[in-house]
Amino acid sequence: QVQLVESGGGSVQAGGSLRLSCATSGDNFCTYDRSWYRQGPGKEREFVAAIDPDSTTRYADSVKGRFIISRGDAKNTVYLQMNSLKPEDTVMYYCKTSSCKKFWGPVYPANSWGQGTQVTVSS
Repeated sequence: QVQLVESGGGSVQAGGSLRLSCATSGDNFCTYDRSWYRQGPGKEREFVAAIDPDSTTRYADSVKGRFIISRGDAKNTVYLQMNSLKPEDTVMYYCKTSSCKKFWGPVYPANSWGQGTQVTVSS
């Protein structure tokens, strides 16, 4: 079973930066695709950023140019560098994975969500 744990949330002033981390525990032979989502009270969970096993990335328009998703050297941790933060970025951020890619090629389902980390941006 894949487990994801987010960390790095906190409070920051508008225009500041935070770096979120998503640590993944599972199959040591897997490289996991990973995505960041966020959700405010009473709203739908929305896509923020994603990175696939070959490090291809994509971003929501709302964060493009401000946020960067990347994989650590150990490849079991993914980061979300958040720059130029705005008050509207004040929500819970969640890490998820959908699949595992074995280093020799096969891809398997690996659906899991982290519990989230809170980001608060003050004006």
